[in-house]
Amino acid sequence: MKSPLFIYVHGFNSSPQSMKAQLFLRYMQSQGCGDQVEIPDLSHWPAEAMAQLKKLVEINADRPVILLGSSLGGYYSTWLTEHYSNVSTVLINPSVRPFELLPQYLGRNENLYSGESYMLTETHLEQLLALHCEKVARPEAYLLLTQTGDETLDYREAVEKFSESPQFIQPGGSHGFEQFETLIPSILAFAQGQIKLPPATPI
Repeated sequence: MKSPLFIYVHGFNSSPQSMKAQLFLRYMQSQGCGDQVEIPDLSHWPAEAMAQLKKLVEINADRPVILLGSSLGGYYSTWLTEHYSNVSTVLINPSVRPFELLPQYLGRNENLYSGESYMLTETHLEQLLALHCEKVARPEAYLLLTQTGDETLDYREAVEKFSESPQFIQPGGSHGFEQFETLIPSILAFAQGQIKLPPATPI
């Protein structure tokens, strides 16, 4: 079997330069496995972002694909996991219903890393709703990593939706997921079909 491909799926107004993406890439590079990591720069349009991700998944159909879906990236990753049998996902403080959260951001937005300015519209929300998976049919294909101190999302929504999946629920922390690097060995174990989680020590 070919080695797995890890795709980091960044969140809303984020980029490949996000802290978690770069921590994971540097770790894999230190292990001589940097070529197993892809971090696409996703469009702010959900339909275009999904087209980018689908293309990347489909050209790697002959190998296991592990998505690292952060925040909105977790929402995209859920759709992909439900539609491609070679895909599984590590959810990192994932957004479960972004089409309900993002209306407060309608209007002008700016990417936190690139500085790109754009208008968030009702069309964005419609495209997000079109990707909604009310229930997951492959709970074993997910590993949920969440921190209760998430100031942006209600972590309980993800805990409930992925209740049949392995979960790491850490008291405290933040939406950015503090001490993410300590979970990288667990992510790599999950890619090998193993669940090896550290104690969820409060932060």
